[in-house]
Amino acid sequence: MPEFFLHTFSTLSHGLVGYIVPFLFVLTIVVFFHELGHFLVARWAGVKVLTFSLGFGPELAGFNDRHGTRWKISAIPLGGYVKFFGDDSEASTPSTEKLATMTAEEREGSFHHKTVGKRAAIVVAGPVANFILGALIFAGMALYYGKPSTIARVDGIVADSAAAAAGFKVGDVILEIDGSPIQSFADMQRVVGSSAGSKLAFRVKRDGEVVSFNATPALKEVKDPFGNAHRIGVLGIEHKAQTGEATSVPVGVVESLRIGVEQVWYIISSTFKFLGSLFVGTGNPGEVSGVLGIAKLSGQAASAGFQFVVNLCAILSVSIGLLNLFPIPLLDGGHLMFYGAEVLRGRPLSERTQEVGFRIGLGLVLMLMVFATYNDILKLAGS
Repeated sequence: MPEFFLHTFSTLSHGLVGYIVPFLFVLTIVVFFHELGHFLVARWAGVKVLTFSLGFGPELAGFNDRHGTRWKISAIPLGGYVKFFGDDSEASTPSTEKLATMTAEEREGSFHHKTVGKRAAIVVAGPVANFILGALIFAGMALYYGKPSTIARVDGIVADSAAAAAGFKVGDVILEIDGSPIQSFADMQRVVGSSAGSKLAFRVKRDGEVVSFNATPALKEVKDPFGNAHRIGVLGIEHKAQTGEATSVPVGVVESLRIGVEQVWYIISSTFKFLGSLFVGTGNPGEVSGVLGIAKLSGQAASAGFQFVVNLCAILSVSIGLLNLFPIPLLDGGHLMFYGAEVLRGRPLSERTQEVGFRIGLGLVLMLMVFATYNDILKLAGS
């Protein structure tokens, strides 16, 4: 046991040195756009913004803009927040006593005196900004690099695989999966990879004819180019690029935006599939990663090139935006849940109820962080 902890500490101390800078680069961009979404819609709604902070804790540097907002960088660079006039804390919790003593002029700029619709718009703007950032990054990459065009052709079939059992044959070209067109081998891999254990309906072109049949991807553990293990759906189909075969084709602005939106939707739908698999007991909780895991991926992406860092930034942006929409008090989704209750009741929840909710939310978030960090340490120790 002591040797395990010594090995773990050694792995962390040596690895994190190369992870910190790219991790902070990626996280700062994602957090900045998230908070910028809150900030811009708050300004539009007439709310006075007191603070825009990247990080938590003591201020390291900052300035005041002409509207009186304090823009600052804080000592703990693991997130950020926007504090509105009327907030009692960085989590946007209200103080009934302070709100009741505000003047009419102060209420004009108070977040908690705005209509439910405006407050909800301000809250949801953060995650939406993350989705927009992700879509724009994916669109930009498609515009610059083109989209994959390698035909989804079966050039080989692994013995005793799901593809062999389903009846695939060498030379088959996959046209559709569950009614969705497949334009490249990468499209096929993306659908299959997130569908382990699910029966998929295939339409393939075989000897000039179109045939249909079902196949169920098997759950396999595979390793990415960095050596990280992932459990994904696998059919057992092999593809070999032929001489002169194009691997990508140029796209225009409109097509690139469509690809960007599709990529965002793919991440969202894949996340819900994973959560569903955890709920029914078929998923692997060990796949849940936290700060250390993201830092490791950031370092690996940086070593592979700027393109991979930007791609990770887009994935992380969409993931954080989605996570913030979960109905957990303390997160944006928790605020939206409270606003929904306010609409149904005709009045806000009591300060005590909201305080209890935020404490429960904090407990849930902390437990998730501890669990994710535990997974990260195990993975780092085994690498």
